[in-house]
Amino acid sequence: MFDKLDDLIRRYEELMNELSEPGVTDDSHRFRKLMKEQSDLQPLVEAYKEYKKCKQDIEDSIIMLEEEKDPDMREMIKEEHNNAKKRVEELEHDIKILLLPKDPNDDKNVVVEIRAGAGGDEAALFAAELYRMYSHYIEEHHWKIDIVNVDETGIGGMKEVEFMVSGQGAYSILKYESGVHRVQRVPETESGGRIHTSTASVAVIPEAEEVDVQIDEKDIRIDVMRASGNGGQCVNTTDSAVRLTHYPTGIVIYSQTEKSQIQNKEKAFNLLRAKLYDLECQKAHDAEADARRSQIGTGDRSEKIRTYNFPQGRVTDHRIGLTLYKLDKIMNGDIQEIIDACIAADQAAKLLKVENQ
Repeated sequence: MFDKLDDLIRRYEELMNELSEPGVTDDSHRFRKLMKEQSDLQPLVEAYKEYKKCKQDIEDSIIMLEEEKDPDMREMIKEEHNNAKKRVEELEHDIKILLLPKDPNDDKNVVVEIRAGAGGDEAALFAAELYRMYSHYIEEHHWKIDIVNVDETGIGGMKEVEFMVSGQGAYSILKYESGVHRVQRVPETESGGRIHTSTASVAVIPEAEEVDVQIDEKDIRIDVMRASGNGGQCVNTTDSAVRLTHYPTGIVIYSQTEKSQIQNKEKAFNLLRAKLYDLECQKAHDAEADARRSQIGTGDRSEKIRTYNFPQGRVTDHRIGLTLYKLDKIMNGDIQEIIDACIAADQAAKLLKVENQ
């Protein structure tokens, strides 16, 4: 491990030298690539430098204890020695986590699809609440949200909604939300006061660049039509909506939220690329089924991952056995504690696998 860390330190120093060269910004592509690599390595380099300093502090304190006779000074040196030993253990764990192979999609923007499942109107209302929950969370992170398509019900629900999220590391965080979300509560339409169970599915897909997915025009049918549903001036009065049909996979994309047909077409193609890229990722993951099952947040999307129980005010994430009694805050976008716990569990599972190899 330490040989690898020393190599990374040398690479980091090379990057810093390259970034300090005159004219480095003349080639914007190379400059962005160097900055990205430097940014990725910096946390690991800083942790390793602190680790080496703490190791040196431990050695120095041992020598000082052999020479020091004053009881008070010896006590202070012992405390510094113990603090350094504790910090070394923490840093060893942090460094192992930072050395884990990174998901190549982690830095990508994402497409999120929320679909009402079992439960009729109640499921559609729950899907709309999940959309609002994610909207608040995305807003807190100062990310950008862009709706591609939404199918609303007349009572404030959503049969489905597809939207794109642009922000640094969006996929690395939101990927843990993929799966079936279940709600337990008494619907407003239920006169008998019985608790109903409804579901909504969430799919988080990394955005694909054109270099990631090549689409043959012969495989696509493009239809334009008048947008349906709620819309402002021109949205429902011009043929601005776009529907793409991808013959080889049967994927159909519908985009209608923009007034411009060109903008809707661009959104539709972005979503299609993401779905085709996701299909390829799914195939690769299925070929490594054991590894896939060992990871939090990258499992089967038909898996029930979380239950929102309104009568008891609790939310339970079934993958990690976490239960929180702050449902109101969570429904308002306060999901960071759940995501952090999923990340920690995922890292622990990956670390255990590496250590057992």
